[in-house]
Amino acid sequence: MKQGHRASVTGRQGRRSSFLNTATGFTLIEILVAISILGIAVTVVLQLFSANLKAISVSGDYTTAATKAQVKMRELLDEEKPVEQSLGEVTDDGYQIDTSIAETLQERTENLQVKMMEIAVTVHWVKGIKERSLTIRTLKTVKKEI
Repeated sequence: MKQGHRASVTGRQGRRSSFLNTATGFTLIEILVAISILGIAVTVVLQLFSANLKAISVSGDYTTAATKAQVKMRELLDEEKPVEQSLGEVTDDGYQIDTSIAETLQERTENLQVKMMEIAVTVHWVKGIKERSLTIRTLKTVKKEI
């Protein structure tokens, strides 16, 4: 029996040695290439997320600026008789709001009982090292004082 047992061990060793000789595995170069490709893919995905976060931040700033400009414009339009002026103010959160009201189209309204006032609201803000701005404009008719 010992011989049979020994023969089976030898047989196993024979199979094992032939398995080691014919086995295919990953070489060090294949592993390095796979890790490099994975690293590049992860880097690209992270850059896409970073660009999206930056775009979301910028769009949030423009939304805030547009809201501030609309609120200021509504205040100016609610005035019954706006006068020509240019004003500037800075909000608590760092936005600078410049407003201007000026008579326009005088040659077209000289024979009418109304005058046209152009109202412009510009919101400035600094994000990082870039200064950004948003301007909205409208016209309002005002009765002329006789």
